[in-house]
Amino acid sequence: MVDLKGQYEKIKTEVDAGIQEVINSTAFINGPAVKEFQADLEAYLHVKHVIPCANGTDALQIAMMALDLKPGDEVITASFTYVATAEVIGLLGLTPVLVDVNPDTFDIDVKAIEKNITPKTKAIVPVHLFGQCADMEAIMALAKKHNLFVIEDVAQAIGADYTFSDGRKAKAGTIGTIGCTSFFPSKNLGCYGDGGAIYTNDDELARKLKMIAHHGQSVQYVHDVLGVNSRLDTIQAVVLKAKLKHLDEYAAARNRAAAFYDQAFSSNPNLKTPVRSKKSTHVFHQYTLQLGAGIDRAKLREQLSERGIPAMIYYPIPLHMQNAYKSDRFKAGDFPVTEKLCACVLSLPMHTELDNETLQYIADQVNELTK
Repeated sequence: MVDLKGQYEKIKTEVDAGIQEVINSTAFINGPAVKEFQADLEAYLHVKHVIPCANGTDALQIAMMALDLKPGDEVITASFTYVATAEVIGLLGLTPVLVDVNPDTFDIDVKAIEKNITPKTKAIVPVHLFGQCADMEAIMALAKKHNLFVIEDVAQAIGADYTFSDGRKAKAGTIGTIGCTSFFPSKNLGCYGDGGAIYTNDDELARKLKMIAHHGQSVQYVHDVLGVNSRLDTIQAVVLKAKLKHLDEYAAARNRAAAFYDQAFSSNPNLKTPVRSKKSTHVFHQYTLQLGAGIDRAKLREQLSERGIPAMIYYPIPLHMQNAYKSDRFKAGDFPVTEKLCACVLSLPMHTELDNETLQYIADQVNELTK
């Protein structure tokens, strides 16, 4: 699904030298590269504060801790997403309120958010799924109206640009109260292990986020708040610093691959290609098709695998139907869009190293098996 080795070969000299420098210096934790990457990412995102951490799940947890959310507080997010988004809500004793998504963009349905706001609602977590932004202007208007926090889950959309109705642009993750991202190796900006980051433009909130990520310390051995131990190690920062320079180039390569797929599948009545939002650029973390009703998805995956083509299902079971998140509040059938998508989506290989020959082979095999 992702060619990390091919991508590495193009930045090998810089990455290898940087890693060797870390080993030589033995500054494995909080070494200079961590602060350098932090500053570079702040500049790229045009955000005041980036707080590196250990992974994207930690980023979400630290964000919710910093907002002083209390057990019983309700947090609204989408049912069609990776489990981490809801997982941290539950871990903190908060109440996950799951809602449906838009059938075309797969992003959280703003009308569904509004219908589920109660006096207990404290935050909204829009997930910028598969590489493009949710409707942040409408979400921020709702948040302002109801005095809610907005925590953007940017794990799949780093580098995407959102355009407001007045023409103003902002990077995904810099619009809400806090943005959270993952640097898992397969992400658009991925390290060679685990990593994550939190963004905010609020000075006081940034101070608190940094404290929580570092055992709640304001200064060494002075613990002002309950914290965790979550940090980006120096070797991973070296990798990310090298890759950040190429992030827009990576997005362009993914868009070229997506455009190739779009054209190749345009005359296939059994496939629906991804829809681009008019308000957001797309960085194509995933290229996700919707299969027609007559396509046996399991059989198709098996056939593609036999021809050397991986294909993944993101995601096969909605969160509201997972045992860990079942609730009297929602049941099977309540989220028709999410449930339909979980039954019909299929993601094809999508990465920076796809050449036309590979894309043509994938497209030919998919068309042959589905037309």
